[in-house]
Amino acid sequence: MTVSARQTVSAPARVAVSDSARRLRREYLDLWWALPDDLPSLGAVHAPSEQAANVRLLDGFLAAVSREVERLPTTPEERVAAQGRLFAAFETLARGALGFQECHVHAVLSEGFTHMGVAFSQAARRLDPVISGADIYQATRNAWTMAALQEMLGLPVTLTPAVFAYSMLYPYTDNYLDDPAIPAGEKRAFGERFARRLAGEDVAPANAHEAAIYRLVRMIERQYAREAFPAVFESLLAIHRAQTESVRLMRRNASPYEVDVLGIALDKGGTSVLADGYLVAGDLTEEQARFLYGYGAFLQLVDDLQDVEQDRAAGLQTIFSQTARRWPLDAVTSRTLRFGEWVLADLGCFPAGEGEALKELLARSVVQILVQAAGTHRRLYTRPYIEALEPHVPFRFRDLDQRRGSLARRRPALMRLVEAMAVADELEHGPLAEALAERA
Repeated sequence: MTVSARQTVSAPARVAVSDSARRLRREYLDLWWALPDDLPSLGAVHAPSEQAANVRLLDGFLAAVSREVERLPTTPEERVAAQGRLFAAFETLARGALGFQECHVHAVLSEGFTHMGVAFSQAARRLDPVISGADIYQATRNAWTMAALQEMLGLPVTLTPAVFAYSMLYPYTDNYLDDPAIPAGEKRAFGERFARRLAGEDVAPANAHEAAIYRLVRMIERQYAREAFPAVFESLLAIHRAQTESVRLMRRNASPYEVDVLGIALDKGGTSVLADGYLVAGDLTEEQARFLYGYGAFLQLVDDLQDVEQDRAAGLQTIFSQTARRWPLDAVTSRTLRFGEWVLADLGCFPAGEGEALKELLARSVVQILVQAAGTHRRLYTRPYIEALEPHVPFRFRDLDQRRGSLARRRPALMRLVEAMAVADELEHGPLAEALAERA
């Protein structure tokens, strides 16, 4: 079409992230109820003898980790040697037990991803010297998700101020809002102040905890100007709204008709990973936003299954904790597996050729992480269902049970090992160093 001098073609109106999130919540709720609740195809089968061999490889990896955390490196040569030994131990496990190919090993052990973990843990300790290793680990997991998005979007994998600040908001806000010991009124007051700060208002923090949170918001503002990147801050408001709504899940005896338990979970997880994308790229296509919301919703359901016993004891309502009171978790787990498969079918929204190995690992992980979570809580399932699941993971459930506690006990020492590596360049100069040096 030819446009004359008198004609104008207006650009499509930008859809606010909050409106997009509401639409996606409805879309994925409809998808959930449309999916069948029988067990889908789970892929490759591992014979018991193969699972026994795999657990020996897992023991070898755990032994290598134990040796390294007992002697923290202090010189550059020791750091290089320690990293090399850990990489070699992981590669043996990944190739032999997890079915990784060369491209997958390279993707996970690439300089960008390993550097992200070291830089993040050191930056977290510099920001907050008394932060716990558990909180650093929790926040680092989100930073690695953002690193994967950088890779798949064709961006440099690096710890930017926005990646650091948003990942650190998890231990400062999410855990606070999930704490049943904090009165609901106090949470509401905090939420109202925080929403105003995210909207750009100059809000005075009520305490040192809020001051730390507002400092993280300033780091994001240093990287993204509000006028140029409105979607970044809209996405932060969207996840904050979802987190605030999730407080309603702390109703021990609420019926399924009083609280939209599934919708709240989908929105909390969906807006969380949606914000990951906006803080990585500044903006997203509609297809990318749809995928990230769906993937985040799936991850939230996985988290809810992993925490089902804890949530049930605390009175936190999730689709798993509610179901576990009266029925086996078979059907709701099958539907979650199908939900994850459906979401992962949209991975093509990312540029072709970017992060292909990571995309493959992401697609493969849908079955593995959910089946392993089910195996952890197998007493909440029927025996035939667990017997159908177990051959599709590399390790027998009871073998993982025996080693899970050992790995958890090593985690604080492992985080200290990561922090002992050479100081990352981002902490010496550049935007993140400047943000960390800024007075609170």
